[in-house]
Amino acid sequence: MDIYLVIILLLGVLAVSDLIIGVSNDAVNFLNTAVGTKIATFKWILLVASLGVILGAVTSSGMMEVARKGIFHPQLFTFHEIVLIFLAVMVTDILLLDAFNTLGMPTSTTVSIVFELLGAAVGMAVIKSSYIGSNLSVMEYINSGKALFIISGILLSVVVSFTVGAILQYISRLIFSFDYQKVPKWVTALWSAFVMTSISYFVIVKGLKSATFLDKSTREMFLSHPLQIGSYIFGAWIVLSGILIYLTRVNIFKVIILFGTFALAVAFSGNDLVNFIGVPLAGYASYMDFTAHGGADAHSYLMEGLTGKVKTPLYLLMLAGVVMMVTLYFSSKAKAVIKTSVDLGRQGGGDEKFGSSSLSRAIVRFTVKASQRIQRILPAPVISYVQRRFDDTPFKRMAKELKELAPEFDVIRGGVTLMVASILISVATGMKLPLSTTYVTFMVAMGTSFADGAWGRESAVYRVSGVFSVIGGWFFTAFIAFTIAFIMVNLFYFGGWIGVFVILALVAYALYRTHIYHSEKTRAQDDDPILELVNVNRQSLSDKGLSRIKRVNSEMTAILNPTIQALKTEDLAELSAIKKKFNALNRRTKKWKDNLDETIGKLPDDTVDIAFYYVQILDYLREITHSIMHIFDPAYKHVGNNHKPLQEDQVQQLLQMSSDTSAFFNRFIEVLESKRFDAYPDLLKEHEALIKQNNTLRKLQIKRIKKGAVGTRNSLLYFNILAEFKNLAIFGLNLFKSQRDMIQAIQDDAQDAPVGE
Repeated sequence: MDIYLVIILLLGVLAVSDLIIGVSNDAVNFLNTAVGTKIATFKWILLVASLGVILGAVTSSGMMEVARKGIFHPQLFTFHEIVLIFLAVMVTDILLLDAFNTLGMPTSTTVSIVFELLGAAVGMAVIKSSYIGSNLSVMEYINSGKALFIISGILLSVVVSFTVGAILQYISRLIFSFDYQKVPKWVTALWSAFVMTSISYFVIVKGLKSATFLDKSTREMFLSHPLQIGSYIFGAWIVLSGILIYLTRVNIFKVIILFGTFALAVAFSGNDLVNFIGVPLAGYASYMDFTAHGGADAHSYLMEGLTGKVKTPLYLLMLAGVVMMVTLYFSSKAKAVIKTSVDLGRQGGGDEKFGSSSLSRAIVRFTVKASQRIQRILPAPVISYVQRRFDDTPFKRMAKELKELAPEFDVIRGGVTLMVASILISVATGMKLPLSTTYVTFMVAMGTSFADGAWGRESAVYRVSGVFSVIGGWFFTAFIAFTIAFIMVNLFYFGGWIGVFVILALVAYALYRTHIYHSEKTRAQDDDPILELVNVNRQSLSDKGLSRIKRVNSEMTAILNPTIQALKTEDLAELSAIKKKFNALNRRTKKWKDNLDETIGKLPDDTVDIAFYYVQILDYLREITHSIMHIFDPAYKHVGNNHKPLQEDQVQQLLQMSSDTSAFFNRFIEVLESKRFDAYPDLLKEHEALIKQNNTLRKLQIKRIKKGAVGTRNSLLYFNILAEFKNLAIFGLNLFKSQRDMIQAIQDDAQDAPVGE
């Protein structure tokens, strides 16, 4: 079989893989708003988005030229060189996007493909200029004007998206406030018609510009009368909005969000499909052009055929749309990326994925001071009016009532986000500019959330840090995409076909390993939800507290004893394995405590009195985790630094201490389960025995020091471990008391309740 045909077929396989991996990342672009507002079930959102993806796919033909000639001059490369360039681009793209998906970070498939094409083309140009001996300079191979235009548009979109989103959201919130249902119906109808007209015109009408299934005259008819078409659409939406608001019970905001999701999916697919299949289609076009000139030499035949317009077959566009649609339904990585974007824009607080940074703290501090200065200048009535419009108490009240069905932000912000993102992406598509839909949708979402006051003093530094982390990842994407593609094309060229297939095998293995890693990570996150908020009552809250005590105790035992054994044998590999267990425990207890405010806020009113004990339980579990850390971490560093191991009798004493501590925890858990609280005096004696045992071991260590039997490192480690075992005993007893008091409070209420309740 022709080796080039094999490579083209491989490009087709890579195209399908890239579609799956790319959509897993880019699904956030058009799903996060609908998911965040929870305006419909996830299945309905996916159905609406899938239809948009299909329509967008069949209207994206014009964008495919970017992959063929938007970044470099194909007529200056031979068929063999073009094939290697396209292969390097696809391999790099799959590896890069899969890495971001696994981390749950949204990145730009547009930036990836642009800089991969640039890196691979520059790499091949360097080979031609330096190795083959071409008379042309490296930059003469690059379509620098078009490439600079594309890159500038991508970077500019970050600022424009955030700014426009923030301004329009601020205006919309002034109009509606968070109690938007009390706004006059005619205002809602006008606003809805404006939003829907903007989305309809710029997405549907502009999208028809590249639609291959319409004849040229029909497309020109729509495009040559923009004001007339726009006024017709606005009039139609005014009528429809009035009917929906005044004559039916249909939620107009639900219509806006779902239609906006459909339109944004159209815009995404129409603009971003080139990122996934543009390169393979260009490879296919190259092969067809090469084979049409039978007998041509692959190493000398220049690809002038790629400089002209090539119409993409409709069935290929449709097939790509179907693959993207199927991916939406089955990709778990897509949900992870969506969560990152939704969390950064949610109205409420809770667990923050990102920590603070010096830059984010400085920006927030500057913003707070600037806001305070502005408030001193503005008249008091103006400040009072704005504060009332941005008071999110109605949203919080609704969230408390809806519990687990509560949205992350309301439909007003959702409508603005969809409108701005759809317009910007569609304008870029009409200009055949491969704008980064990730940059646009993410920055619009961040702009609207910022204007909405979602970045309050409690969460601002974390949200700002998260945005910078994502943006930093984007710039890292550009650099790494260029670099890897540059390296890949060199490996392919100098490694020959054997090198090509070896690298492809390694890529397949890497994808397999990231799939395994992501599956394990997902299971670890899903095996213990923050709190099941469906039908929560006093007893279920108590059961949840006891369940978490038992879980931490089990994991504590699995960490402490093996740690001391590994300390004895100086087994750094075993300690590294134990570290993964501890990190999982640490993340879990931190998540429990970080989400405490949100959890308590959503509890029913009749659980508030015992929630006090639940808060105590989580506090003590977190302290127990810290004690485990202060036992494990010094032991890990002690072995890692190759210090002298503990003496045999010290190891045995610590093992006994660990065993007795675990026995104490197991004992009080049995008492809690059986509710035989008359056993408390016995537990207290066990606790006192643990403290006494700890003090005895301290005295023995002092004797060793006096005899000169141990060194400073030994004493520091030994005393540190003993101190944390003492803390474990103290926290364990307090943990028992908190859970016991919660159980007794529930029992007392049950006894006091009138008969029949």
